[in-house]
Amino acid sequence: MTKTFFEEINSENPTGVAFKNVNLKKKVLSYFANTGNATIAELGKELNLSVPKITSLINDLINDGLVQDHGKVDSTGGRKPNVYGLAPDSGFFLGIDVKTHHINIGLTDFQKKLISSVEKYPYKLTNNQESLEELCQIINNFISECPIPKEKILGIGINLSGRINYAKGYSYSFFHFHEDPLSKIIESHVGIKVFLENDSRAMAYGEFCSGVVNQEKDVLFLNLDYGIGMGIMINSQLYYGKSGYSGEFGHIPVFRNEIICKCGKKGCLETEAAGWALVEMFKERLNEGASTLITRENIAPENLLLEDIINAAHNDDVLAIELIAKIGEKIGKGIALLINIFNPELVILGGSLSSTEEYILLPIKSAINKYSLSLVNNDTQLKVSKLGEQAGVIGACLLVRNKLLALEHI
Repeated sequence: MTKTFFEEINSENPTGVAFKNVNLKKKVLSYFANTGNATIAELGKELNLSVPKITSLINDLINDGLVQDHGKVDSTGGRKPNVYGLAPDSGFFLGIDVKTHHINIGLTDFQKKLISSVEKYPYKLTNNQESLEELCQIINNFISECPIPKEKILGIGINLSGRINYAKGYSYSFFHFHEDPLSKIIESHVGIKVFLENDSRAMAYGEFCSGVVNQEKDVLFLNLDYGIGMGIMINSQLYYGKSGYSGEFGHIPVFRNEIICKCGKKGCLETEAAGWALVEMFKERLNEGASTLITRENIAPENLLLEDIINAAHNDDVLAIELIAKIGEKIGKGIALLINIFNPELVILGGSLSSTEEYILLPIKSAINKYSLSLVNNDTQLKVSKLGEQAGVIGACLLVRNKLLALEHI
């Protein structure tokens, strides 16, 4: 019995003609996903393949339910050719963006359309077995309630903060208490292939493909949340670094203080400019008797969350606005450093703190102008994320799609 495309790509050690055909089918699907519908002649020209070969590949993919004949296309004369493209329900990808106090989940199709999503599902990220099991249960519950059958979900992308070995599926910041890769552990619980990615990198990719990025190719994405992460796009490609750990912007040692960072070092940017540092500063001011809307909400200092401060700022709370501006100035100083090094076309502010918009944007802009070289920063745009909470979900889904359609090499 002839194998389907997905059985072929999951086969062990494909060789010869079968291996070549899998790669050619991936090229066809990638063209449809990234460019759009096309005729046999157009595909042959773009992929440098003969008409008979393209026809054979298209027929196989139609039989697998991945490609659809969309009928005749208008032409200037002669027989009108048929145009082909992805079948609307050919396959789907699940993205899970794990935050400190919630999870964002979304399902996209091959053409990055968001089919179903849940934002800010309550979840406390802690580095223990119970938290991991709860994460797996949330994923299984979402899959069971999806409007499409489970077998049509071709892969799952999970974003976590910290150090991620995306190639092997290990996390070195959370859930690193098994010998097997975390991706395999979760895969055994949910029954679908799983890929791990750093959250800031996935958010950067989502924003690059579907957000505020236009023609820019060199882009820095800053994830301003409890921590400070960064995703780097160089010449339209994600930059991982030698070991896959690039973008640890929050751990640049810029302060001479005695504050121990979450990474165990002292003086990191995060110690005075991250969301967790903002929460600690706010607690100190509350304990000193500062006036704020948060006291009216009867939130005890020990239960204060970053979201509470952001909500207070949105309601014109003076203390919240003051402290956000304070960390914004320090973040801006760090961004000035990045601009001097990378000379990027665009810097995107994302993560929960970016939702405070002008309250954090203005002090950041002021610090950039103060500390970066004017000749360098003149060519750099600064924008706030367009996708918001959906950036990581969309990025995770698209990165899984890319991995599925990546060409294999013997």
